[in-house]
Amino acid sequence: MLAEAVARHVTPSEIETIYLFRPWKRDGREWGTAVVTCRAREGGGRLRVYTARYMLVARGKERGQSRVEVRETALSPAEVIERVMQAAAERSGDAEPPVAIPPAAWYEGSKEVTG
Repeated sequence: MLAEAVARHVTPSEIETIYLFRPWKRDGREWGTAVVTCRAREGGGRLRVYTARYMLVARGKERGQSRVEVRETALSPAEVIERVMQAAAERSGDAEPPVAIPPAAWYEGSKEVTG
């Protein structure tokens, strides 16, 4: 669901790294966030940063309904992004930083990766 929404904003073959935060659940709902980086054509070595979020209803009458949001949020050097990801995990109280994965792992089995 989230990978498909990101693919509508940026071609998967342009993606450098995807940072997946641990989803959290409460009151029958699940929230998740991914930060996606891709090379900026005009950025002089900088990366465009997209934040993708979802909310999924896991229980109750509305089970299966979801909301997904993808926004371009920054243009930044890669080393700054890594520090920001660590700091975001610390601020949220998560003991571990988000997991960095290559796009092929996120889009595994999807024809979109070849784009």
